Amino acid sequence: MLVLLSGVSGAGKDTIKKELIKRMENVVSLPSFTDRPPRPGDVPGQTYHFVSTEEFEAMIEKQELYEYNVHHEHYYGTSRKLMNEKIQSGKIIVKDIDVNGVENLIQLLKQDTKVVTIFLRVPKDILMKRLQRRIDKPSIKEIQLRLNRFDYEESRIDMYDYVIKNNNLEKSVQIIQTIIENEYALKEAEF
Repeated sequence: MLVLLSGVSGAGKDTIKKELIKRMENVVSLPSFTDRPPRPGDVPGQTYHFVSTEEFEAMIEKQELYEYNVHHEHYYGTSRKLMNEKIQSGKIIVKDIDVNGVENLIQLLKQDTKVVTIFLRVPKDILMKRLQRRIDKPSIKEIQLRLNRFDYEESRIDMYDYVIKNNNLEKSVQIIQTIIENEYALKEAEF
């Protein structure tokens, strides 16, 4: 089963994903590939697979990605090989991904894989505060770039199975954990 977790930059996707992995033994992450430089706290292979722009473009050319996108001036994409390996393992994959990636993966995988989509909503004023408090201290330009994407991402929430207001971490994690458990039980009941 594949759980796609989306929301604007700063909505809490990575924090919630880490909590789910800690609390649920059958849950794993599938980091995207990116050409952006690592930030403080990033762990190569865990937060992202970091590659050069040239390496990323070679992956595109060789069709090694299920989907890719340019987001905040950097490439992000999902490896076909790594996704297929994780699906074959029988684990529940939690992937944080932007709205365009969600749309692409739903189209590509929904026939063969149970895909559950969750969008994390955060009010714009709270989002601004979260972005300003980030460890990597984004510039005013970068914060504005992320806020400019807010309305676009919010306009796409109709394609999600679940929309959760993420204003309390513990409550959000508990809700998402319940969603995953229920969806997994439904998947196992299908025949």
